[in-house]
Amino acid sequence: MAKDFKDDLVKVLTPREIVSELDKYIVGQDQAKRSVAVALRNRWRRQQVPKELRDEIAPKNIIMIGPTGVGKTEIARRLANLARSPFLKVEATKFTEVGYVGRDVESMIRDLTELAVNMAKKEEQEKVKIKAQELAEERLLDILLPRRREEAQEGDEGDREKVLEVVRADKAEADSTREKLRRLLRSGKLDNRYVELETANKNIPMVEIFSGAGLEEMEFNIKEVFGNIFPTRKKKRRVKIPEALELLFQEESQKLIDMEKVTERAVRMTEQNGIIFLDELDKVAGSDSKYGPDVSREGVQRDLLPIVEGSTVTTKYGMVKTDHILFIAAGAFNVSKPSDLLPELQGRFPIRVELDSLTEEDFVRILKEPKNALITQYKALLETEGIELSFEESAVREIASIASKVNERMENIGARRLHTVMEKLLDEISFDAPDMDENKIVIDRKYVSDKLKDILEDENLSQYIL
Repeated sequence: MAKDFKDDLVKVLTPREIVSELDKYIVGQDQAKRSVAVALRNRWRRQQVPKELRDEIAPKNIIMIGPTGVGKTEIARRLANLARSPFLKVEATKFTEVGYVGRDVESMIRDLTELAVNMAKKEEQEKVKIKAQELAEERLLDILLPRRREEAQEGDEGDREKVLEVVRADKAEADSTREKLRRLLRSGKLDNRYVELETANKNIPMVEIFSGAGLEEMEFNIKEVFGNIFPTRKKKRRVKIPEALELLFQEESQKLIDMEKVTERAVRMTEQNGIIFLDELDKVAGSDSKYGPDVSREGVQRDLLPIVEGSTVTTKYGMVKTDHILFIAAGAFNVSKPSDLLPELQGRFPIRVELDSLTEEDFVRILKEPKNALITQYKALLETEGIELSFEESAVREIASIASKVNERMENIGARRLHTVMEKLLDEISFDAPDMDENKIVIDRKYVSDKLKDILEDENLSQYIL
């Protein structure tokens, strides 16, 4: 088992490769990228050390500190794609102290385990894909051309010999017809044909659970209990052949998968390779309030502490240890400070990374450089209407300048301000696009100034629109 897990981790990227991948989507924030790259690579390194030392190496948890809109969440999102491991993003504000109504912190481990089970299931499905496809194809051919042998079994005792002779005589012809159907099926010539399928339909009564923290899974467990009590009913559905093939493939792959093996692997992936991105941690930092919505903030921290330190959480897939799950926390910390967190919790996040505020030059780069740059997105959207949209360099700089000024004048929401500015700038073009005769539009500095001048000059108006 350990060998299989090591083989999975061999594919992990080097820190330099991770930073290079993050650079494609995120401008600047080099220190934060380096920290998450090293933390991710350390998961692989830990698996290479001798077993007696391996369990002693704790994950180097990270706190990313910086104002909103500078790339904290984006780093987490992109890291999830690179990690090839169970990754969960949660908001710290969603949790409450045990005893209050709401979600308890242990639910994040249950959610992470659920994600791992789905990942492991998909991997197993991929392994049995060819076999499942073959079985699904055979079942579909049986529906399209029922086997004659079944007819033979239906005949009474006296006619059995006669029927069997007919079956033998027609066997070659039936096989030939079946192969013709198989060729037609594979070439897609039967795609528009409908077939009738029987699918499982469990009638489980609706059960709604009103519970305190820690009982989120009760609803699922009750559904499982009812699912075992109530018989599975078959429901006939009329579907096109491609959909029928997909339904049959899912059924067959489900039969071929060993769920015990999937669960065992998923728990191992969660324990050894899981990553949790804990956003808005500053919102549960120390507060002077002794009542109202702030009353359970310190309680959330106290509940978080054993999870981050390492404890065992009960899930429907068994016990999951959290000792080696990597936690990456993030927060603006503009009202509170990292030092306002419980001292024990601070000690569990040894790496602190401060993200830089974005400058006007950063905005110019964000508009143009990333793979998913805003300008690239709007060009692609309007291209669907047959319009070629282009931006002059001066226009891009003007957009960046306006976004930067609005951030200074009002709440600084970082790169998110670019979305509001761009949407206001292009709303007229986006609305008229389907009816336009011209198919090429050039956005220059004058267009940007004219479109956004009034809003920028009127501070009250800009507060509502930008």
